[in-house]
Amino acid sequence: MSGSTTNYDGALTKMVIHSFADKDFKQELKDLLFTVPVNPESFGKNYKVDLDTRTGHGQPGTQPGYKASAPQDLKIDFVLDGTGVLQGYPQQYVNMSVHDQLQAFLNCVYSFNGDTHRPNFLIVIWGSEVHFPGTVASVDLNNTLFGPDGSPLRIKVSATVKQSESDQARLAANAMKSPDLTQYRQVQQGDRLDWLTYTMYNDPSYVLQVGRANNLVTVRKIAPPMGIYFPPFAQTDT
Repeated sequence: MSGSTTNYDGALTKMVIHSFADKDFKQELKDLLFTVPVNPESFGKNYKVDLDTRTGHGQPGTQPGYKASAPQDLKIDFVLDGTGVLQGYPQQYVNMSVHDQLQAFLNCVYSFNGDTHRPNFLIVIWGSEVHFPGTVASVDLNNTLFGPDGSPLRIKVSATVKQSESDQARLAANAMKSPDLTQYRQVQQGDRLDWLTYTMYNDPSYVLQVGRANNLVTVRKIAPPMGIYFPPFAQTDT
């Protein structure tokens, strides 16, 4: 899948990683939400079946027996850039060093949560193809570009997320785009609030309610690096 994934209307969709404190994915840590600045050129999923391949004494072979299906792995590679020259780089990261961008990513997926005594639970979302709940299994970093003082200006991140197998995890991943839950979207250049509202609720008539929920002075103009929350509304709210 290309790193420039688009919705059916042609709008660019960024990969977003949501972080949760609990295994049931009910306590989202919204301040840790991470938008991948440059979408991966590709992503990979690994499916593994554990088989019993033991053979009896004196036998040349055997029919492998089924033991279990292991959780899937989601593997993503993306770039963090501190040069400021990449087109379409999210505004909230433009003035951040590559070190600070990396720290924001690690805070989301890897850092130890003192309340739960473990890294946080994650849901990775990208377009219609990736709704993946799990926990980070590994993060590999490759510094590829440096400033005159030797400080890194570009880092290639390779991360593997191990799938959570609970029913709650699957339901949460499928519901992350549901208008029944409060959701957060980072504004991209050219976004309009009426169109974002339509994509969330399939109805643009909630635009004034969204504006009030976000304390916006006007609903006619939004721009990066703003973030917009989309809370649930009853049909009678229109």
